[in-house]
Amino acid sequence: MSDNRDTQPKGLGSDEEIRLPVDEHVEEEVSPNGKKVRAKGVYLLPNLITTGALFSGFYAIIAGMGGNFEAAAIAIFAAMILDGLDGRVARLTDTQSAFGVQYDSLSDMVSFGLAPALVVFSWGLGPLGKLGWAAAFLYTACAALRLARFNTQVDTVDKGVFIGLASPTAAAIVASMVWAGHEAEVGTGLAIIAALVTAAAGLLMVSNFHYTSFKKLDFKGRVPFVMMLAIILIFSLVTIDPPRVLLVIAIIYTFSGPVLWAWGALSERRKMAVADSARESAQSEVVSEGHDSDEATNHDVASVEGAPKENKRS
Repeated sequence: MSDNRDTQPKGLGSDEEIRLPVDEHVEEEVSPNGKKVRAKGVYLLPNLITTGALFSGFYAIIAGMGGNFEAAAIAIFAAMILDGLDGRVARLTDTQSAFGVQYDSLSDMVSFGLAPALVVFSWGLGPLGKLGWAAAFLYTACAALRLARFNTQVDTVDKGVFIGLASPTAAAIVASMVWAGHEAEVGTGLAIIAALVTAAAGLLMVSNFHYTSFKKLDFKGRVPFVMMLAIILIFSLVTIDPPRVLLVIAIIYTFSGPVLWAWGALSERRKMAVADSARESAQSEVVSEGHDSDEATNHDVASVEGAPKENKRS
């Protein structure tokens, strides 16, 4: 009589672990004592918020393809809010992980890379033909490059600034433009403007302009009372005409990078001009002092040479 163990299928024994057909995620984390430990699973709360942002971007694509451009634009802004929450919730609850970083990046690509490009193409770039989809693809490719560069520089760049326009802000420009003009008849002129705005937003994402990231704001600390009044004022302005006010805010923030760069370049030129002027002034003073000393030396030599002649005459 054969042993039951010989006929029992492998992997189903009572002493072996029964594995699900889905691979269990395992990653290394740094424990509070500084040692690396292997942890199974993922954190629920921040990744759940990231999933909400991903769904919002996916819904924006579906709504844009169906011609509901207002809902598509609102969905992109909802993705922006959720994208801003997941990272902060992870930091506040100490649930950061490498998986969350990568998942957030992929969600951003859908919500702020693909969704705005497809929505704006369905709304106003179609009449331009190949030029329209070229502008949409340029935006999408720049968003992918922006996210890839951010992921590779996240540990080396100052947390207080973004290098290049952040993808959520670029998406806000495109989405608010579509939202503001969702009822308008898109002709060739408006389509060209939409293509230029879309392409410019994409190129600014891969630029070297520095933008404030607002990541150094302390949400757990106290702020001046006037700060709350300013926030209430901003909310009140947004409720008056959400698409146009949000478009103006996004444009102001977008232009802040080039303006600060131009101001910094101008200040640097002024400093260089002042330094050159001071250097030239110092050199002229040295030359003048040298000339005066040479004249004094020549005068003393002439006096010495002239003295014996006077004695001879006397």
